[in-house]
Amino acid sequence: MRLVFAGTPDPAVPSLRRLAASGHEIVAVVTRRDAPLGRKRVMTPSPVATAAGELGLRVIRADRLDDAVTGEIAALQPDLGVIVAYGGLVREPLLTTPAHGWINLHFSLLPRWRGAAPVQHALIAGDGETGASVFQLVAGLDAGDVFAERAHTIPADATAGDLLAALADDGADLLADVVDAIAAGTATARPQVGDSTYAGKLGDEDGRIRWNEPASAVLGRIRGVTPEPGAHTTIDGARLKVHTVGRAPDDAPALAPGALTLHDKAVIVGTATDPIRLDSVQPAGKAPMRAADWVRGLRAAEPVLGA
Repeated sequence: MRLVFAGTPDPAVPSLRRLAASGHEIVAVVTRRDAPLGRKRVMTPSPVATAAGELGLRVIRADRLDDAVTGEIAALQPDLGVIVAYGGLVREPLLTTPAHGWINLHFSLLPRWRGAAPVQHALIAGDGETGASVFQLVAGLDAGDVFAERAHTIPADATAGDLLAALADDGADLLADVVDAIAAGTATARPQVGDSTYAGKLGDEDGRIRWNEPASAVLGRIRGVTPEPGAHTTIDGARLKVHTVGRAPDDAPALAPGALTLHDKAVIVGTATDPIRLDSVQPAGKAPMRAADWVRGLRAAEPVLGA
């Protein structure tokens, strides 16, 4: 089939590469425009744009799928549109421009966690399982019939970045199988079953650590917002980024929420239940460092986070 692929961030790249290696023809890759990155705000192509360039594919850069983009895609006479984390809505008439419409690879087991940040919300909620789903794109948010899904157990120490990378690889194969089935005329889709939950885009406030929550919730939030938008707290009014964490040793002392101490060379912080361990942090204006080194430089005799 003649495919149009739409995607932008790193998790979409495995799917693009997998489809480019298949027997189908990718007639165009749609991705968001170059964006300023880093402290120097250098204009940088999206990961999908970079991969498409390496593959020698035609790239359409667009932040909105407007009439001009729709006309450009329609002129290519695609059989199927494939979308993976593009970052924009596909509306009519583009939705039905390809002969077989559009299919979407989504990183959850639908209808749980419809929306922009399913992996992050699954970790914050403490889910033990997530997965990848390939569904028919419709006007409703992630509401189309599902062609295939694959479950994935969430490792206890996984961050959102870790989990997205794993699901991106698994999902690429799942997506390619569905494309093959659509081409062969054997694909079947089923309606989504169960209560839906919404996974909205995360902001800075979602990364604020609530030390008065149970340890499992604190760990889930930190891992769910790592690497983006990032976990953070405060100490003496100054912002502190938290990069890596773990469960405290069994013999760690009980601490009030937010209180921290150095215990057997490990930095321990209290929560509403068990304490947790800080492994690496980043004080304001400084580079990331070992939490133990940071604590040794504190002046407060009894420091408290979030105060």
